Amino acid sequence: MTAQNLKLYDEPAYGISEAAVYLKVPVSTLRYWLGSRNIQPIIQTASSDPVRLSFMNLLESHALAAMTKLYNLKLPKVRAALRKISEQAPQPHPLVTQVFLTDRRDLFIERMDRLVNVSAKSSQLNLDFYRMYLERVETDPKGLFRFFPFVVEPRASEPKTIEINPMIGFGKPVIAGTGISTAIIASRFNARESIAALAEEYGRTPQEIEEAIRWERSLPLPIAA
Repeated sequence: MTAQNLKLYDEPAYGISEAAVYLKVPVSTLRYWLGSRNIQPIIQTASSDPVRLSFMNLLESHALAAMTKLYNLKLPKVRAALRKISEQAPQPHPLVTQVFLTDRRDLFIERMDRLVNVSAKSSQLNLDFYRMYLERVETDPKGLFRFFPFVVEPRASEPKTIEINPMIGFGKPVIAGTGISTAIIASRFNARESIAALAEEYGRTPQEIEEAIRWERSLPLPIAA
């Protein structure tokens, strides 16, 4: 990964409400992970005034969302375990490097289990939920990331149709494998252009166009000045 790529990955790019929708977690949950005056953060945001998340923060939050059925992230011992693993990792964003950049993605959970001292192993169903989340993030041999957020809800059948990638479209959602902005697709659809016409013009399937529109409809409306 080049220095330029690292810079793009660490640029403050996403507000809390926007990131919460991308991650399919409540805003209050994301705020809790980011910390407050009385709560030590699990994730250090790219900027604090105003609070903005970087792409790497987005992946860290996605990793935490994957753990929600395995651990109660509000428990002090769980947060302490996450911090301990972070402190032991020499590189920044240890949640990303240790969860996504490893040959054995369950290794992180095994370490967490030991530190938290859980009395019973995580159920297969919850481990499947964790792995399902991890499969939404792909890496190439150079360590570059592609994030495919859930459009409707977290489930294994969700296609990887929408992509978030700082190398494409300034890190805003696009149809996967293209530079086609979901916001532009939705805007043209709202201007009464048909799905068939948009699919033909962009050379995509009607299903991809529908997913782009569905994605944009899940986003919060901009606040008027």
